[in-house]
Amino acid sequence: MRINIPDKFRLHPEVSFALSRKKAIVALESAVITHGLPRPVNLELAREMERIIRDQAVTPATIALLDGKFSIGLTDVELEQLAGEAEFSKISLRNMGIGIARGFSGGTTVAATLAVASAVGIQVFATGGIGGVHRGSNFDISADLNAMAAHPVVVVCAGAKAILDLPATLEALESRGVPVLGYRTDDFPAFYSRNSGLPIDCRIESAEEAYQVARAHWAAGNHSTILVCNPIPEEDALDGMNLDLVINEAVIAAELEGIGGAGLTPYLLEKVARATEGKSLQANLALLKNNARLAAEIAGYFATSDLVTF
Repeated sequence: MRINIPDKFRLHPEVSFALSRKKAIVALESAVITHGLPRPVNLELAREMERIIRDQAVTPATIALLDGKFSIGLTDVELEQLAGEAEFSKISLRNMGIGIARGFSGGTTVAATLAVASAVGIQVFATGGIGGVHRGSNFDISADLNAMAAHPVVVVCAGAKAILDLPATLEALESRGVPVLGYRTDDFPAFYSRNSGLPIDCRIESAEEAYQVARAHWAAGNHSTILVCNPIPEEDALDGMNLDLVINEAVIAAELEGIGGAGLTPYLLEKVARATEGKSLQANLALLKNNARLAAEIAGYFATSDLVTF
């Protein structure tokens, strides 16, 4: 099957083969490598997520902007480059065209990864936590939310990042027509902790159910993301109540220092990491791997065409 992709996109041969044969693929973001994790943990995590996906006979497709072209699937050398000491851009929806025109290299956020994955026909994407509405500001809203309103991809995550206003984020997802599924949970996960006390739209018990809901949602004429919320493994979870106090203190500190915009999230995450003596980093790694496993399982159903018909 011939694949038509935009001129400024580049498919890794492994991903091109999988797409042409309708094999299972899972997209992965690269901003977590360039901006989200410290060295050398970032490279170790990137390799491990790809290994977890391959172990289920699924093709990983880490997406990044390299020299003005969106690369869908990376070589190990390219992963090493992204994880190195060079300064890379953070590529989201608003600067995708700028990055292409100026020949930038950078890590793609959830929003940009969604857009690129959808453009080439990848239907499943694994990440850590989605962006959303920031605490204390209904105007500081992640581009991830609008991207999810527009791209029919299953996104596997551990809920929204814990530093966000979770009730407001859920409201924003609802208004954008994004179904929120809970994988073996009735509770919206809070990233580092398993429970937020907030409800989800539908509980599912299996990867197959996620696939069935996605197929039905899109067959009904919708074009939004299906958000599959996969709680962090219990043994890796942090105490949600204590963590909330830490985050609130970090938000206040950010306001006093005048930190906002793109610098706010890394600032808050660093504060949380220090306050938890590194436990938040270990939790982050655990949930990312956990999401890769589930995403690979879901992707396997998309590679099978006779499970659900309309």
